[in-house]
Amino acid sequence: MADADFSAAPASAHPLAKPGYGKRSVPGQPTRRNDDFAHLPPREAAIAAYLDRLPEGADISVKTLAKVLPYGQCALGTALRRLQREGHLRRGRERLPGTDVVRWITRSWFSRDARDDDWWAGFVRGDAPAESLSSPRPTRSRAHVLLAALGRTAPVLSLSGADCAALAPLVAEWFARGARDEDVLRALTAGLPSPVHHPAALVRRRLTDKLPPAPAAPEPPRQSPPRRLLECAECGVPGRPEALPGGLCRGCRGARPADRPHSSAPPSPSAIRDYASGMRAVILERRREGRLG
Repeated sequence: MADADFSAAPASAHPLAKPGYGKRSVPGQPTRRNDDFAHLPPREAAIAAYLDRLPEGADISVKTLAKVLPYGQCALGTALRRLQREGHLRRGRERLPGTDVVRWITRSWFSRDARDDDWWAGFVRGDAPAESLSSPRPTRSRAHVLLAALGRTAPVLSLSGADCAALAPLVAEWFARGARDEDVLRALTAGLPSPVHHPAALVRRRLTDKLPPAPAAPEPPRQSPPRRLLECAECGVPGRPEALPGGLCRGCRGARPADRPHSSAPPSPSAIRDYASGMRAVILERRREGRLG
């Protein structure tokens, strides 16, 4: 079968998983580009591009994907395992916060960028860096526009482009402290001396001397780090990230005991409790599904 192009497929019509389950995009996603998955084979690239366009909470299980894509479950399982090895996908469990009863739910985390095992380990701990896309600060643009138009309100305060660029951060600080455009204009134009010899110097002095006080910052709520476990892409056994390089456990990788990765420090008591809780949740769920006796 020739590998298909799913760019025209209606992703919005894709079935959703049960509330709280399904696809979850990791933080720090870059801007979508046409060559995001060019490093993958054609079939995997087409599937990854389709998954990328699905909304949060979409059901990306093998059975559901086989109903909407022109591939069988076996081919899709192979493709999804390839996406895990390449760092685009991880499956696992996450503990729901803020509940009295310990409850773990299944997650399928997707990344447009290919992430290495260290990044996924940090994500499981809750400290994966979220890359910020460079973009101009809206307050700076607004500040520059106000300064450039200042000469219309007070002709004696006409500024050059270089003056506007140099003074814009001072105006931006006013906006950051809750000032409106009219507040800044009033502070700059009220009671002007005559004549004004140095407009830029006068504007700088007034922006500095009349700067309103900073509002009291509310104390941010304390949040506990997320509780997450990854699962092997092949057999579904949960484990610590360092035990699942490429999304596979040691047994499914066919590794010898000597190849088992060593940790530089023993797991913390909380990590052991989380692992045990996750294992119990897996066993109970598989018993309900009839997969265990």
